[in-house]
Amino acid sequence: MKTYNGHETQRMHELDGAELASFLRRALAFTIDLAIIVGLFWIFATPLEPLLRRYGVLGEGEELIFTLNLNWYSIALVVLYFGLATYLGNGKTPGKWILGIRTASLIHAKMTLWHSVERALGYGASLLEGGFGFIQFFIHPNRRTLHDRIGETIVIRDIRQKEEEA
Repeated sequence: MKTYNGHETQRMHELDGAELASFLRRALAFTIDLAIIVGLFWIFATPLEPLLRRYGVLGEGEELIFTLNLNWYSIALVVLYFGLATYLGNGKTPGKWILGIRTASLIHAKMTLWHSVERALGYGASLLEGGFGFIQFFIHPNRRTLHDRIGETIVIRDIRQKEEEA
């Protein structure tokens, strides 16, 4: 017989009492990360544009532009950046690191690649609702946005960085 296994309970107890990141810190971290993404886009897109035209990826007169939701390569870059940065930084993208916050998994002690990518894909879901997925921060008792719930995460103040500031 199959029974429910509440495996996340112990991890949730470990996180109990963690200071949640403010909306302002989260928004500023996201803005910093978007600025980095735009910079990376221009660094890599500029030399690739002639190649993309030659092989028909870009049509005649079509421009290579970065937008959050209008072309596949911008979406791929955002998911790749947030997925890898969150995974490699164990919840800290460069923007989150600067602001002293981090994403914490409700299931694992370390962010897995899958949870990091899943959360990155969740940004799209938060945007698709006209941004309401981000506004859910103010409604949810644990300040979780839609992409937090998709990735089974919370965003907290980084304890080590917080102690260094004191």
